Amino acid sequence: MKKVAVVFNGGTITMKVDPKLKAAVPSLSSEEIMAMVTGVEGFASIESFTFSKLPGPHMTPEKMLELSKYLKDILDREDICGVVVTHGTDSLEETAYFLDLTLNTEKPIIVTGAMRNSSELGYDGPANLAASICTAISEEAKGRGVLVCFNDELFCASEVTKRNSMSLNAFQSPLFGPIGIIDSNKVIFYRDSIRKQHIEIDSVNANVQLIKCVTGMDSTLIDYCIEKGIDGLVIEGMGRGNVPPNMVPGIKRAIDLNIPVVVVSRCFEGRVLDSYGYPGGGRDLRNLGVIFGDTLPGQKARIKLIVALSKTRNINEIKKIFEMELYN
Repeated sequence: MKKVAVVFNGGTITMKVDPKLKAAVPSLSSEEIMAMVTGVEGFASIESFTFSKLPGPHMTPEKMLELSKYLKDILDREDICGVVVTHGTDSLEETAYFLDLTLNTEKPIIVTGAMRNSSELGYDGPANLAASICTAISEEAKGRGVLVCFNDELFCASEVTKRNSMSLNAFQSPLFGPIGIIDSNKVIFYRDSIRKQHIEIDSVNANVQLIKCVTGMDSTLIDYCIEKGIDGLVIEGMGRGNVPPNMVPGIKRAIDLNIPVVVVSRCFEGRVLDSYGYPGGGRDLRNLGVIFGDTLPGQKARIKLIVALSKTRNINEIKKIFEMELYN
């Protein structure tokens, strides 16, 4: 029987309501949670680990790298066929993408959690764990990079986002849809994974900030970030990757200081492109040296830029990491 490592890393899946606080807090042990995943012993041998009990908003890029190294040591074991990681849902997509970028293995890595805590009716943690374990033992899951599993659906880490604050199917890939499903304990993949990048880093040593565009915005926040010594900047632009014209001087100042600036779209779907030639339009930004982040949302573009800058400070190399010959 295949052995799966289940690494508990906090989140709602480990929580129940504290009667004094009348709010959910980390409470359950890994043994208590696994005891609710009934029948799993008929599918796989489970070895549990506890990495942290952090809520999602407490996660940091430094902790993500620590987790990545922790998982690598487990994945290097010959007796482990795959890994399931629990995580708080608020930042799950960021950590899953960080792991996807920094881990290079054919073994399945599945990130999951729960939208409801164990004190609520319909606690979904055990079901999500069971589906994730079924995925981890699947031969078809090999070589697909990090996958996110919720509500019997599977998503690529690079594509998934939390689109709802409360529903059980909160995690979706709005642009591409799920890559597969779990049905009657069997994993079914509907399409191949998109191309995967691997960026090996030893430490996280980049301060990257994210700014979201709104009408009438100027360079104030950009200049503040520059003053505070940022290493990189991601801008969630409008539409195809356009910004208000008064932001352009700040962007130019950042680029002149060799600070990489990546533009993505604040739109839920679609990719950025240098379609518009007016001041602040995509072509104007591209001519200044702005890097285009394709379909990534702002939070993932920031994770990617942190990883890229932790690998190299060469702007051309960073541009290549992001654009991968997507733009001419």
